[in-house]
Amino acid sequence: MNPPDLSILPGIPREETGPLFREPWEAQAFAMAVHLRDKGLFTWREWAEAIGAEIRTAQANGDPDLGDTYYLHWLAALEKLVIAKGAASAHALEDTKDAWDRAARATPHGKAIVLGAEKTA
Repeated sequence: MNPPDLSILPGIPREETGPLFREPWEAQAFAMAVHLRDKGLFTWREWAEAIGAEIRTAQANGDPDLGDTYYLHWLAALEKLVIAKGAASAHALEDTKDAWDRAARATPHGKAIVLGAEKTA
């Protein structure tokens, strides 16, 4: 598949070479959206509509839109699309978030977080 046309995405933080990420999770959320689009779960047009709606809702709720919350909106839009397309349930996403939170709390500082490792610790 072709690389994504980032011009269709409203407000994406970018630098000359492509998207700009402040934290590793932002790049991972970006990669998940690209992967799911490449797999045909949604089109870039659907994605642009979803992220645009998420940003408009956030702004209406007082988000000052300084660029530091963009990938929070990205992730929220991705979760909503995944649920709407039937690829996962809200319950399954919440369970997975909880599992990662438990794994992060059980992981010593400086060590890689491994999902499921907290069960064996």
